[in-house]
Amino acid sequence: MVEIIYETPHGDKLKALTNNAKLPEADKRRVQEQIKKYDTWIASMDALTEEGDELLLKLVTLLNQYKKSVEFDLIFCAQDDFLYRQKGQLKLDNTILEEFLPRLFDQRLVPGFERQSGLECGPRASFSGLSFDSPLIALSEGGAYVKKKDQDFSVTRKHEITITRPDNRADKFKEEFHVSYFATEIKTNLDKTMFQEAAATAAELKRATSGSKYILLCEWLDMTPINTKLTAMDEVIVLRKSKRLGSNVRSKFSTHEGRIASRDTFEKFLDDHPLAMEGFQRFVRHLNECFPSEEHDAEDVILHRGYF
Repeated sequence: MVEIIYETPHGDKLKALTNNAKLPEADKRRVQEQIKKYDTWIASMDALTEEGDELLLKLVTLLNQYKKSVEFDLIFCAQDDFLYRQKGQLKLDNTILEEFLPRLFDQRLVPGFERQSGLECGPRASFSGLSFDSPLIALSEGGAYVKKKDQDFSVTRKHEITITRPDNRADKFKEEFHVSYFATEIKTNLDKTMFQEAAATAAELKRATSGSKYILLCEWLDMTPINTKLTAMDEVIVLRKSKRLGSNVRSKFSTHEGRIASRDTFEKFLDDHPLAMEGFQRFVRHLNECFPSEEHDAEDVILHRGYF
């Protein structure tokens, strides 16, 4: 079985916001109401009993409903400008996917998890390399270094490494780390710089762990697509299947008057480009390829099909 680590980055941000001294009083009441919606959202997901695509569809439907209540009802429709202008700092909307994603690491969606043991799923600093410093520096004083890279979500197994010198057993390096077999990065708006950073991270990961997968999830595309076959990434999934609104339109949203004038346009844009079921299906498909429900590499299986 896989141990799923459920963290609450979005819920924590909401609750912390109620104590923000700069939050207008009218918005404080609205944030408190949003916390009730958040609790209902979590309870609704916890109560689901379906399996497979039926479960995934209900999860994605609940996600879209809740995400719109934050992005549009809470932030965009606020009478004061604080929530919209500070959205980048407050991270209310872009932590929703972070909190949702562990719901997809579910045995009902990925039956192969039942065959696994000792795996953990959650935000982890994953092993990406081992290096050695000058021979003048003892191992125990920093002569060896395990490089780690934070992943938004990954399926990992914990390992421990011990390094000693044959001529000096007392000089010992010992450290625990997680090896990532499936890593995911989440971006709201994916631009070229973010793409290149993700490609470099994927290359490091795959040098350290052969056979691993690296998937980049984004809501909106903010660049010209680049073929992922030119990189170490397995796939980029654009969940809303759209580019974001142009800067000439978004520039009007910083004031209450501008948001009122653009309310119908923005709401229609969100409704026309929900987080797509197909995108999450592709993500789950990658998980199932990485953790198949049946053994595909056993010798008898390979000999029966005649290739490997």
